[in-house]
Amino acid sequence: MFQENWTSVTDFFFLGFSHYPKVEVIIFMLCLLMYLSTVLGNIILISITILDSHLHTPMYFFLSNLSFLDIWYTSSALTPMLANFISGKNTISFLGCASQMYFSLAMGSTECVLLSMMAYDRYVAICNPLRYPLIMNKRVCVQIAAGSWVTGCLAALVETVPVLQLSLCGNNIINHFTCEILAILKLACVNTSVVQLIMLAISVFLLPMPMLLICMSYAFILSNILRISSVDGRSKAFSTCAAHLTVVILFYGTALSMYLKPSAVNSQETDKFMALVYAGLTPMLNPIIYSLRNKEVKVAVKKLLIRNTFRNVFISTLKY
Repeated sequence: MFQENWTSVTDFFFLGFSHYPKVEVIIFMLCLLMYLSTVLGNIILISITILDSHLHTPMYFFLSNLSFLDIWYTSSALTPMLANFISGKNTISFLGCASQMYFSLAMGSTECVLLSMMAYDRYVAICNPLRYPLIMNKRVCVQIAAGSWVTGCLAALVETVPVLQLSLCGNNIINHFTCEILAILKLACVNTSVVQLIMLAISVFLLPMPMLLICMSYAFILSNILRISSVDGRSKAFSTCAAHLTVVILFYGTALSMYLKPSAVNSQETDKFMALVYAGLTPMLNPIIYSLRNKEVKVAVKKLLIRNTFRNVFISTLKY
């Protein structure tokens, strides 16, 4: 059988949502809206946490990391699709496809680890409030964030390299809107069991294990919250944890259904829409769920607006 490896393939073609020509424009508009909202919302969140000294806490430090990560994650997945729709080409180069696959996996893997570390941060803050500044000091926070990024990037590298070494069957048509690793595997004309085993091991390491840590953290948090006598204190603790749990359910739910589903289950069309959820919808909702409804962030936004208003008035007065 004639085998064509990655190096002899110059371009890949995306089928995208061409099976739904009547709603393809609507999907494009929704993806554009999700992308712009994600970038704008997360940039605002990062700016607020930098400019307001009251938000220089471990929780908002991790949220800033998550926001930065989500910008890259959405950009790597949706930007090529949006560009291809506008140009009408629906193609991507070999190098572009390899880069997109790696960065998407790296950002997704990093988010898996980072979300579990954020759950640990909430556990320490609620269950050990007096020791919280000592345990979650600046050095520890930086180490946790750096460890999350390094773990995610290395895990993506371990998954991407074996896929790039596979021989393809001459078919360079990807039934997806992005170079998603599962869609690329379907182009291989050799046995992919070793690659799938590597992916399964990494998926177990990055999905069920962090989820177990999150569940354990919130089990302790819940038992501690129920012992809080103050209604306001209990309400604040619940609201903070509910935001994190909402994001965890959205992200991990779609990721688990994608990467740990039985091999007999094969629905590429469903996978496309699920990929839109964790690559577009979840990053867009993160700043809203986590912070834009948060009282501390609202106060910070008001302070910044008032400060800028007074500054503009003062500058205008000086000009006159």
